[in-house]
Amino acid sequence: MTKANATIKYAALLWLKRCKLDGLERATIRSYKGHFMHHIGPKIGGLLLEEFTAADVQDFIDEMLEENSRAMTKKVLTSLRSILSTAQSRGMIDKNVAREIKLRRASRNDKERIIPTKDEIRLLIDKAPPREKPLVITAILTGMRSSELRGLSWAHVDFTKGLIHIKQRADRYNAIGVPKSRAGIRTIPMSPLVASTLKDWKARCPKGELNLVFPNGAGNVEGHANIYHRIFKPLMIACENVDSDGKLKFGFHSLRHAAASLFIEQGWTPKKIQVLLGHSSINMTFDVYGHLFHNPEEDIAQMAKMESDLLAT
Repeated sequence: MTKANATIKYAALLWLKRCKLDGLERATIRSYKGHFMHHIGPKIGGLLLEEFTAADVQDFIDEMLEENSRAMTKKVLTSLRSILSTAQSRGMIDKNVAREIKLRRASRNDKERIIPTKDEIRLLIDKAPPREKPLVITAILTGMRSSELRGLSWAHVDFTKGLIHIKQRADRYNAIGVPKSRAGIRTIPMSPLVASTLKDWKARCPKGELNLVFPNGAGNVEGHANIYHRIFKPLMIACENVDSDGKLKFGFHSLRHAAASLFIEQGWTPKKIQVLLGHSSINMTFDVYGHLFHNPEEDIAQMAKMESDLLAT
């Protein structure tokens, strides 16, 4: 395999082979294999090493944190760094971009997650090509995960009631299966724009046996890597959402964060938002988006009322 077409999966297999040759314990190698098979491979295994960026790593870690414990995320990040170190030692890449990403301890002083602004959201929708616009709009206004968007069937889009039923997802092998948790099975209401866009898209959507809403050109399951590199990354560049080094300001998963921020702005309860996002617990919703529920102006008004009620004669 040449440097130009080497993938993260290829580097991971070399790393696992190296671990075995180094005589690591069976349990350790089994854990490493699990990190790759259940997390790294499904999400980013198909990405080219030469195109893999720190933004890709951050996007991957964000999704890991949402679906797994912080402890597991830390272990997987460590394995990813080792995989990229193996690739670097073999001349496949010049830099280990995972070393730039730090998994901070949970703290009240943690920085906020990168959430696209309304102007950035509107620009993404405006600049999205006709072929990709339905996916972008649906991702932003429903908060669906990439795996759920990739596995969404037209049979689960109810235009009559204006609902999207999440009953399946595309797994690591692009096979259709049930969501990873019971909380993932849920119903999301469609906004008028989502409904009208999907109705128009259905007539143009590539047909396939799986009857998917967002398939590839042949009607089959679209890979996450293709969505990122062929759709999202060019769109971000077109919107000039890159820093001085040409790195994307945020990843595809940030569209889910954008949806959450819009839900919270509407005054919806944390429990309702937990259900819409498919979080397994309310704690997860607060851990990720708790800071967005605060309204300083409302708090000041309530403090004034509390004082007034106390001192009233």
